[in-house]
Amino acid sequence: MTEQPVLVYDGDCGFCTSCVRFAERRIGLRARAVPLQTADLAALGATRERAEHEVLWAEDGRLYGGAQAVARLLISAGPPWGAAGSLMRLPLLRQVAGWGYRLVSANRGRLPGGTPACSVPEVHR
Repeated sequence: MTEQPVLVYDGDCGFCTSCVRFAERRIGLRARAVPLQTADLAALGATRERAEHEVLWAEDGRLYGGAQAVARLLISAGPPWGAAGSLMRLPLLRQVAGWGYRLVSANRGRLPGGTPACSVPEVHR
């Protein structure tokens, strides 16, 4: 049996934390959610810079970021969420999902639950 997947998110961001709590309550998160501030990023094959830039999903020695991390989260939850996650992996929808993820990420400080601490540094946009 493989280890449980790990979801790495920005624990200082109210919006990100709210999204993780939503995934736990409503989607059925089947991963260990760890704030980037306490995660062993090196063990996951990630850098702090990448973890500050996007949510990460680590599973079976592979690392997914951004929209593809969200897709993996949805797939792991099973029906009905898994279908949406699978669609997000298709070539055209993968691009659309990536664009949508970047739009949300760049504006997470303005979204419900967001605070000034949620802002992504300009260098990452």
